[in-house]
Amino acid sequence: MTANDAIKNDLAMGETVSLMYLDDLTDAEMMKRACPGINHIKYQVGHLISSENAMVEGCLPGTMPPLPADFAGKYSKEKATEDNPAAFHSKDELLQIYRQQRAATLAALARQSESDLDRPAPEAFQSYAPTVGSVFALQGSHWLMHCGQWAVLRRQLGRPPLM
Repeated sequence: MTANDAIKNDLAMGETVSLMYLDDLTDAEMMKRACPGINHIKYQVGHLISSENAMVEGCLPGTMPPLPADFAGKYSKEKATEDNPAAFHSKDELLQIYRQQRAATLAALARQSESDLDRPAPEAFQSYAPTVGSVFALQGSHWLMHCGQWAVLRRQLGRPPLM
């Protein structure tokens, strides 16, 4: 197995688990907060999409499709406390944007050699993803980190555990 294969597997696992958690949630349920101070799922999904775009594009300029014009602002840290559903994209829109971004991430990964993956990541990412390869690998685990919060909300909503 190559490094590209391992990263691709990690991305697939993160996607599989994340989409399972999101599958049966409604737009209204995605706006609920599991407890005070936790971001709702719509915000988190937008944050994840925005982050993936910024990180991959930061490493490999010109590889990611642009996000919708209003996207980054809707999912900035300043909007994390927003509870108005109209301030965010619908679940369907978020998943469509996610699929476009993930397809571009996978295409960019496929073009990287082992030595490309070992190159240093941009300085802004160095503290948590020191190489281009670690930036790619982070995309799967970042989604999984947020799934922990989604599992709590799902249980509060009466959903059975998925795993």
